[in-house]
Amino acid sequence: MNTRQETSVAAPRRAVMVQIDGDEVKVPEGSTILDACTAHGTAVPTLCYGETIDPVNACRLCVVEVENNRVLVPSCSRKVEPGMVVKTDTARTRHSRKMVLELLGSSVDLSTAPRVGEWMQQYGADPTRYGVGATVAQPVKIDNELYVRDYAKCILCYKCVDACGTEWQNTFAIAVSGRGFDVRISTEFDVELPESACVYCGNCIAVCPTGALMFTTEYDMRSAGTWDESVQQQTDTVCPYCGVGCNLTLHTQDNTIVKVTSPFDRSLTSGNLCIKGRFGFQHVQSRGDTVR
Repeated sequence: MNTRQETSVAAPRRAVMVQIDGDEVKVPEGSTILDACTAHGTAVPTLCYGETIDPVNACRLCVVEVENNRVLVPSCSRKVEPGMVVKTDTARTRHSRKMVLELLGSSVDLSTAPRVGEWMQQYGADPTRYGVGATVAQPVKIDNELYVRDYAKCILCYKCVDACGTEWQNTFAIAVSGRGFDVRISTEFDVELPESACVYCGNCIAVCPTGALMFTTEYDMRSAGTWDESVQQQTDTVCPYCGVGCNLTLHTQDNTIVKVTSPFDRSLTSGNLCIKGRFGFQHVQSRGDTVR
């Protein structure tokens, strides 16, 4: 009797040759144009793209020109094809990115979105041409002790909804609600977060590109003017709460943990954590008397 167990092995992916800004780049079949640009060392701005989330093509900041295509294409989702000719920095792409940044900046607060200020200067974007903050200005939602929701910073990239839903957590505590200018991220029946299905894993915070979802510690420090990422240190470690061994990155300032993230490139977590791993760090810096 044959008792050997066979292990299935996926067929190797073919290499595809594409041209990025005049240079030949070889990438695995099934890669996106953004993957090819990254392999080439070409930086393409992105907001709604997430390493662990399927692209939804919401922000259109990553558009590039592809030869023989009538319109600009989103590099985060368009798959490469043999012989594809891509141009990432043309008059059309620069104008498109400038308009996207101006329209977003005129309707939401992008002050805490990483690198957006740099892109504004790079593309000469001036959101004040359309007014500022007129579309989604609203008060900050503070209804729990762990994180803050500031939807005046939300660009409706849907990454938080995907992370809470079928992509990772399968909690479905939040969804897109409303129509037109009233579209927003909301809990079911717009209840307070503690009354919703939220399990406080914080995976929505991990994928938010603009700071619309933020640790309470970070929000309080920013409000007090003490938040300073330039002096913060990051230390990789392993979560001590259970035997799964999730990877953590501790962000510390003045010898105090200010927030916890998880690396996106670790197969064990892919950037996701539970409530204990994400928020259970207060005991580390307890200053109470030692129990004897």
